[in-house]
Amino acid sequence: MEVFNQILELDDEDGFYQEMVQNYLDQAIETIRLMDECFSKQELIQLGKHGHFLKGSSAALGVVHVRDICEEIQHLGDRMDPDMESEVKMSVEVALARIKPLLTRLMDEHTKAAKWFNAFERS
Repeated sequence: MEVFNQILELDDEDGFYQEMVQNYLDQAIETIRLMDECFSKQELIQLGKHGHFLKGSSAALGVVHVRDICEEIQHLGDRMDPDMESEVKMSVEVALARIKPLLTRLMDEHTKAAKWFNAFERS
């Protein structure tokens, strides 16, 4: 809420925040689609890059659950365990196995964020 309140403070009568939110939601859906595609092709590096990208835009709007999931995907795309400090890379298979449920959670969290933004706009 803190980040979103800061964005609302910048809002003017032209609906700056509404456009920003809609652009984010559209961009997030497309990025998640690309992530699913990379997952299917086992393109971990590109998957991690998409995670990094969506992490940044999610953080900018305060969508912390999406941001956190994307950060995990970013690390796993580099075959690094986000829970460990070790520099030992995990296998592609292990990374993919850990990413799969994250992609499902990512879509769920995006849907929740979209519902929240839409409810906020109507209030």
